[in-house]
Amino acid sequence: MSNIRGFASDNNAGVHPEILKALSEVNTGHTVGYGDDKYTAIARDKFKEVFGEDVEFYPVYNGTGANVVSIQTLIRPFNAVICTDVSHIYVDECGAPEKHSGAKLLPVKTKDGKLTMDLIKQHMHGFGFEHHSQPKMVSITQVSELGTVYTIDEIKAIADYVHSHDMYLHMDGARISNAAVSLGCTLKEMTFDAGVDVLSYGGTKNGMMFGEAVVFANAKLAENVKYIRKQSTQLHSKMRYTSAQFTALLSNELWKRNAEHSNKMAAKLAEKIAEIPQVKITQKVQANGVFCIVPPELIEPLQKEFFFYMWDESRNEVRWMTSFDTTEEDIDNFVKTIKKLLN
Repeated sequence: MSNIRGFASDNNAGVHPEILKALSEVNTGHTVGYGDDKYTAIARDKFKEVFGEDVEFYPVYNGTGANVVSIQTLIRPFNAVICTDVSHIYVDECGAPEKHSGAKLLPVKTKDGKLTMDLIKQHMHGFGFEHHSQPKMVSITQVSELGTVYTIDEIKAIADYVHSHDMYLHMDGARISNAAVSLGCTLKEMTFDAGVDVLSYGGTKNGMMFGEAVVFANAKLAENVKYIRKQSTQLHSKMRYTSAQFTALLSNELWKRNAEHSNKMAAKLAEKIAEIPQVKITQKVQANGVFCIVPPELIEPLQKEFFFYMWDESRNEVRWMTSFDTTEEDIDNFVKTIKKLLN
């Protein structure tokens, strides 16, 4: 591979300098472990400032852990979670949500990676029937796995429908910052103001070294989370390092600056790709992902030059992701290589 700076994932990017600085600043002396430290208290206050005074914040190690803790806290093993057939919890977490919660995932096929009330309704049956897993949660991903973004009104509509059936709404927010930038709204407006009950808040894809957070709309929903987090092996002993990163990310709009840049780079990549007739963009480019169908003979030689993943091998669809440190030079070199290989 000639260029490790490829377009495989925003996970592959480094750590933002402001995050590294925050880690360095808390790396002195001793402090109480497991979240009873002043740095975690500061981060908790920052989350309340950004998301609302009622929210409850629990740092975890990674995105799978955040989703597992979110789901397991609110539902029981005889329940079911409705999600899309491309959702991370269904496809990319090795069955962890089902293993740890005991609940069943009910996938829904979509064209754009987004759930709607009409799509959810196909699983809204069997309530009170003891032979049927009881639907109790809907999980949406923001940004979706296909790079599309739920509007605030779409989230509110799903939340109202879910709540009318005494169910919960979970948001997998691995790229939530990119979605907020795309919509031009605050993080709070797109989550708890819109009716989300529990949020998996992603920082790793937006400049952090490690760590995600589970954020509940209120303390009542989070009643048992500390025990579940521990059982799920998601309780970090030296939590100051996770918390300090969140404080830095949510301060001075670093989350927004990073997401603005990665979204801008994806838009630039899509603009240049649109000029190549042999490559077809398959989804709206609304955040930092570009999905394309490419000639099959292009894939292997291009992957040798730039690292990226296939999305759907059956139709030669690929996924190209940008990150907070993607440069215009990265994009220019990538597009030049595509054109060269097609000639």
